[in-house]
Amino acid sequence: MTQNRFYTTFLLLGFLLISLYGCNNTANKTREKQVFRYNEQYNIATLDPAFARNPPIIWPTNQLFNGLVRQDDSLNIVPDVAKRWEISPDAKQYTFTLRDDVYFHKHEQFGKDSTRTVVAQDFVYSFDRLKDPKVASPGGWVLGNVERYAAKNDSTLVIQLKQPFPAFLGLLGMRYCSVVPHEIADFYGAEFRSHPIGTGPFKFKRWEEGVKLVLRRNENYFEHDEAGRRLPYLEAVAITFLPDKQSEFLQFAQGNIDFLNSLDPSYKDELLTQKGELRDKYKGDVNMITGPFLNTEYLGFFLGSDTEEIKSKALRQAVNYGFDREKMITYLRNGIGIPANSGFIPMGLPGHGEAKGYTYNPDKARQLIEQYKKVTGDEFPSISIGTNSQYLDICEYIQREVGKLGLEVEIDVMPPSTLRQMKSTGQLDSFRASWIADYPDAENYLSLYYSKNFTPNGPNYTHFKNEAFDALYEASFLETDDEKRKDLYAKMDSIIVAEAPVVTLYYDQVVQFARKDVKGLKPNPQNFLNLKRVSKE
Repeated sequence: MTQNRFYTTFLLLGFLLISLYGCNNTANKTREKQVFRYNEQYNIATLDPAFARNPPIIWPTNQLFNGLVRQDDSLNIVPDVAKRWEISPDAKQYTFTLRDDVYFHKHEQFGKDSTRTVVAQDFVYSFDRLKDPKVASPGGWVLGNVERYAAKNDSTLVIQLKQPFPAFLGLLGMRYCSVVPHEIADFYGAEFRSHPIGTGPFKFKRWEEGVKLVLRRNENYFEHDEAGRRLPYLEAVAITFLPDKQSEFLQFAQGNIDFLNSLDPSYKDELLTQKGELRDKYKGDVNMITGPFLNTEYLGFFLGSDTEEIKSKALRQAVNYGFDREKMITYLRNGIGIPANSGFIPMGLPGHGEAKGYTYNPDKARQLIEQYKKVTGDEFPSISIGTNSQYLDICEYIQREVGKLGLEVEIDVMPPSTLRQMKSTGQLDSFRASWIADYPDAENYLSLYYSKNFTPNGPNYTHFKNEAFDALYEASFLETDDEKRKDLYAKMDSIIVAEAPVVTLYYDQVVQFARKDVKGLKPNPQNFLNLKRVSKE
């Protein structure tokens, strides 16, 4: 009897252990399924939002930090840590009222409670840090028009501008303006880059530089969905760092990563048809996600050059007329992108479409080239374009098309870092470039042509200078009426078209590919990854 009882007890314990193991194993698998995995081709240099100057840094810091305001997927400025704000009648003073339920990620430096709520003084500290020469943040410029800021109390922050600037709220939505805790930033100093503590939907877990970065769900995140469920849904985000796009695509095709951003020439024909549709063999496993992207792709001319061809407005206009943008998008971009026939301001921003741009007109281009030859006596005009390998096919297309009309084009292929350096220092007569919006206002694009923004002190890479343009640009800062400001933007864009310091190529589109089990992933016009409402099924 005793032996049978012992045997029965042993069996029960065995079944219990197996059941517990099965439950734990199931729970672990469920958590594993809620890990969103993507690859970052370029190494992440830092996780400090004060240095979030490019997408590889902006994407992870977007998961870790919050600011006063943010932009939704339609580019509207909506509350974030600030639940509301008021703007003075002269449009120079902004008063923000903060939420009282936003907590920093847990850390032992906070003391026994391991965390604390965000207060207005935290933003004062974060802005001071952004401007601190010792920190040397590249984002200090966003506060260049700010005269002063102060915490009126724990829940009220007041910012005073030197002069009105309608796009100011958009600037505050940039990742540079994230709130960081003084306890942690001061404790780590420069090493805050690899020990980030913020308020975002995910918190820092582990970073093996160049290999893998892991973020975990912030269980204390302040936002909830419409059903009252706390965000985010995902358990974790895992980022790998394969530098080769073909290897990244292979990992995606094998199901080892969940997401591909952008359409790389190395795999575009494998994924898409000529018409830009997903190929049949991927339709069962992959979703293609597209939307407008605030990115204008262009060729720029350095007007400070001594080269006669670059100085000639006629030749610059000839290049604009000399190739078919529609055909370029169809055959070189698999239909992804919008031909840039309406000025420099991209689709989705006020002022776009008001300026009449260039369309394909080979007869007009040939006429302008002949005009240049007649005036200068130069029978064999030529220009040189600097580019990286990613855009070589587009530059070669322009080379062929314009070459047929009598203008020789040479192409100088170089690494992206070299291209950026030479473009910034005026060492290239012309160059392939793009401008992705820092904030959702057309002023951001038109700032590239303001004469006081000549590189290296600003983004005017072409060194374009026009008194009428400058006057309109300065007037737009003082105009608080949206419709009137849009008219000023349109006039400036028309001047850019007429003077042709650039050749607009196309307005880009966000194109992303996700595994079928990824739900809730939406593109936004600035192509900033937002994972707080994403889940996996």
